[in-house]
Amino acid sequence: MAQITAALVKELREKSGAGMMDCKKALAENDGDLEAAVDWLRTKGLAAAAKKSGRIAAEGLVGIKAEGNKAAAIEVNSETDFVARNELFQKFVSDLAGVAFEVGTDVEAIKAAPYPGAGKPVAEVLTDNIAKIGENQSIRRAAVLEVDEGYVASYVHSAVADGMGKIAVLVALKSTAGEDALAALGKQLAMHIAAANPASLSEADLDPELVEREKQVQIEKAKESGKPMEIIEKMIVGRMRKYYEEVVLLNQIFVIDGETKISDVVAKAAKDAGAPIELVGFVRMEMGEGLAKKEEDFAAEVAAAVGQ
Repeated sequence: MAQITAALVKELREKSGAGMMDCKKALAENDGDLEAAVDWLRTKGLAAAAKKSGRIAAEGLVGIKAEGNKAAAIEVNSETDFVARNELFQKFVSDLAGVAFEVGTDVEAIKAAPYPGAGKPVAEVLTDNIAKIGENQSIRRAAVLEVDEGYVASYVHSAVADGMGKIAVLVALKSTAGEDALAALGKQLAMHIAAANPASLSEADLDPELVEREKQVQIEKAKESGKPMEIIEKMIVGRMRKYYEEVVLLNQIFVIDGETKISDVVAKAAKDAGAPIELVGFVRMEMGEGLAKKEEDFAAEVAAAVGQ
C-alpha cells in the first residue's frame, strides 16, 4: 500500500476542498492515487466538481498583445508578488507578449527570439533581469489566437498595468461584421470567460476523459440512491446535461445577465450586426494556474492528521 504523506493529504485537500481526515481516508481507500481519491470524495458528496483550473499558487503576471484579428497572451512567473509590481519585470512581460505575437506559442522559440531593442535573445535578457531583480523568473507558457476574417478580443482581469494582470482572456470571433460590434461582443464574452472559467468551447471539444470521469462519478452517486437502473440512467442524462451547462462555454449562462445562454448571446449579436458571427475559440490564462507554492504554516497541521 502506498504511503499517505502529509504532502499528499495537503494536495488533496487543496484540490478537493474536503476536510483533512476525509482526505486521508480517501487516499487510504485508493492506495494513494490522488485523482481516484478526488473522485471517491465526490461520490461521497465531500468535494466539489472538478473543473479545468488548478490551484492558483505561483506569482508573476500574464500579459497580452492584441491587434485586430490576432492576439497573444503570455505568462511569466516570479518568486514573489513584489516582483510583479516591478517596472522592469512589467516591461519584460509586455515585450514578451509582443514576441509571442510574432513568434508563436513555443516557449523555447520565444527564448531564442531577438528581444526588442536589446541586440540579444530573450533568454539572455531574462538572465539579466534575474541578476538585476535578485529573484528567479521563468517564461511558463504562451497562447496565440488568429482569425482570417473577424476580430480577436482581449481582456485582463485584476490588471496591475496596461495589458497585464492576473487573468488574461482572448476571444476569437469569425465574422464580416464591423470591428466595433465585434469588439463590444468580444469584451463581454471575455469578461464572462474570466469569471466562469469554461473547460471547452463546445461539447464536441470537451476532453473525452473528463466527460467519462464525470459520468462515472455521477453513476456511483446515483447508485447510492437505491433506485432502479432505468431511473438511474435518466438521472445520469439529466446530471450530464447540467455538467455541460457548467463547463461548456456555448452552453453556459451569460454571467452579465444571468439568464441567456452564450450561444444565444452570440446569435443575438449577429442579428443586431446584420452579419453571421461565429465564436471559434478562446484562451483563458490565469497566473500560476496549476502550480504549487511553498506553504509552511499548514505543514504541522497536516502532519498531525496523517500521524507523522
